Amino acid sequence: MVYPPARPRRRILPYLLAVVLAIALIAGLRWFFSSGTENGAESEPSACSGESTKIRVASSQDKIGILREVAKEYSGRAVAGRCADVVIDEANSGTAMRALAKGWNEQSDGARPDVWSPAASAWVTLLRQQAGGVDGTVPVADGKPVPIVTAPLVFAMPKPMAEALGWPGKAIGWSELAELAADPKGWAKYDHPEWGQFKLGKTNPNFSTSGLNATIGAYFAATGTTSDLTARDVADAKTRSFVGGVEQSIVHYGDISMTFLGNLLRADDRGESMAYISAITVEENSVTDYNRGNPSGDPATLGRHAPPRTPLVAVNPKEGTLFSDHPYVPLTWMDAAKKAVADDFLTYLHSPPVQAKFQSYGYRSFDGKPGPQAVEKNGVDPGAKITALSPPTPAVLDKVLASWSELRKRANVLIVVDKSGSMEEEASGTGESRLELAKKAAVNALPQFRGDDKVGLWAFSTRQDGAKDYLELVPIDSVSKTGPELRKQLEGLTAGGGTGLYDTTLAAVERMRGAKDTGAINAVVFLTDGKNEKTGGSDLDNLLGKLNPDVRLFTIGYGEGADQGVLRQIAEATDGAAYDSSRADTIDQVFTSVISNF
Repeated sequence: MVYPPARPRRRILPYLLAVVLAIALIAGLRWFFSSGTENGAESEPSACSGESTKIRVASSQDKIGILREVAKEYSGRAVAGRCADVVIDEANSGTAMRALAKGWNEQSDGARPDVWSPAASAWVTLLRQQAGGVDGTVPVADGKPVPIVTAPLVFAMPKPMAEALGWPGKAIGWSELAELAADPKGWAKYDHPEWGQFKLGKTNPNFSTSGLNATIGAYFAATGTTSDLTARDVADAKTRSFVGGVEQSIVHYGDISMTFLGNLLRADDRGESMAYISAITVEENSVTDYNRGNPSGDPATLGRHAPPRTPLVAVNPKEGTLFSDHPYVPLTWMDAAKKAVADDFLTYLHSPPVQAKFQSYGYRSFDGKPGPQAVEKNGVDPGAKITALSPPTPAVLDKVLASWSELRKRANVLIVVDKSGSMEEEASGTGESRLELAKKAAVNALPQFRGDDKVGLWAFSTRQDGAKDYLELVPIDSVSKTGPELRKQLEGLTAGGGTGLYDTTLAAVERMRGAKDTGAINAVVFLTDGKNEKTGGSDLDNLLGKLNPDVRLFTIGYGEGADQGVLRQIAEATDGAAYDSSRADTIDQVFTSVISNF
C-alpha cells in the first residue's frame, strides 16, 4: 500500500499554538471577570461550576488570613445538591456592629454579609441593644452564638518589665498597673529609671474587641467582682477614679491592636522596645504571633521577620479576664440555600484539621483547648489558671462605654487636609470629587471627639500663605469652642495648587510640639492624595530625621495617586499609624478608624 506523504510537523505547530493561546485567553477572561476586589481585598474566583450558592462572611481582622485560607479549601463542596462558595470579607467588629444595627447599607458599608464573625460575643450583645434597622428588627437569632475559636485577653509585656513586677511568681493585675501608672517615679520604683513612665497600649473599645474586653476588665477590677457588674458599679466614684487612672497611661488608642505590635517590633529592631510601651492589652494568640516575628498574625507573612530580641510574655490579669470567642453568627436575612451552606461551613470550621490550623497560629480551640504555640518559649504558660469574667448585660455594657468616653485620655490633635488640584478629580464610581468625599468624612468623624478635646485644622497645597504651603483655618482649641468653625471650614474647602507634603508635615509637627499637652494624646492627622511636588525645602530624609514619638502622625493615603510607602515611613517614624484609602469611596470608614486613635 502506498501511504500519502506525512504532513510536516512544523505546519501543525502554528495551529496547536493558536488553540492553546485561545484556551488561555478564554480562561484568563473568565478569571478576570469573576475576580476583582471585595471590600478592598482581592476575592478568590469561585471554585464552583454550574449552580452554586455563595455566602459572604464578615470577619474581624485578627483571623482574616487564616479564615480566607480555610474558605478557599472549603469552597467547591456540594451542599444540598449545589456547589458551595464562601467569600471572607474584612470587617472591624465595632464598625460592622453599627452597620448591622442600622440595617446595613451596601453603598456605604460594602457587600452585605450572610454570616458575621466579630472577635467576641460582646458585639452581638451590643447589636441587640442598639439595633434599629429599617424595620426595627435585630438581624441575629436569639441565643448564645457558637464560637469558632477562643482566646483570653492578656497583658502583653516585654519580658524584663514583667519580671521586674515579679512575674511569673507573683500574680499581676489591673491594680498593679494602675498603681504604677499613677506613680510619678514610674519604672524607677522598680530600679529601672531608663524605662521612664508606665505606658499602656489599648485599643478603642468602640471599635476593637481587645479594647472592649480590657475596658470591661478594668471596671470589674475596680469593683473586685467577677460577675454581675451593675450600672451602680459603673457610676461609682471610686470605680471611675480607678478606670480614669488607667486611661491616663495610654500611649494612644486605635481600631486594631496590630498597630501597637507592629510599632513594637520596629522599636525592637532599633533596640528601643521598652522605651515604646510597657504593656499592651491583646488576645493571647497575638503574643505567640509577635514572638514568632509575625505581629499581623497573617499566615502569608509568617517567616518574613526574625523573632524579636526582647520577647513578650502573656500576663493573665489576676482579677480575671474575658475571652474572645470569635462567634459564628448567621444573619436572619439568609434564604434556605445560603443557610444550608452557612451551617455546613460551621461544621467544617469545627472539624479537627481546621481547629488544628487555628491552634497552629496561637488560638485555643472552640472548646478552649490551647494548641502547640501556647508554650513558654512563645511567652505563654498553657497551665496558668485563668479566671473567666462574666460579660455584663447589654444595658450595663452600654453604661461602660458611655462612662469610658468620659474617662478616656484627652486628645490634642491637628487635622491637615490636602486641597491640591488633584483633589478635584472624581472619586471613581461615586459621582463626587475626592475633596467632597474627604470633607464629608472629616465632618462625620468630628462627633467622635469630646468637648474638652483640642482640635485644629489646616489645609495645604503649594503657596497657601505667602511662601508657605499650608494655611491655618481653625486654631487648636477645645472642640466645645471650635466645633462649629471646624465644620464650616471643612465644608468650605476648595481645591487648587500642587502638593507641598514634606514642608507641611514638618510645620504641622513643629506646631504641635509648641502646643503639646502632657495630659493628652498629641498627634497630627494628615490626609493627602498625592506625593511631594515641591522643589526645594525639606526632602524625605531631612523630614524623617526630625520626627519622633513626641507627636504622633496618623497618615491617610487617599486615592490611587497617594504615595503610600512614603506616608507609611512618616507615620512609623513617630510610632503612629498609616491608613490606606486607595479606594476613595472608603474614606468615610478610614477617617472614622483614624479618629478612633483619640
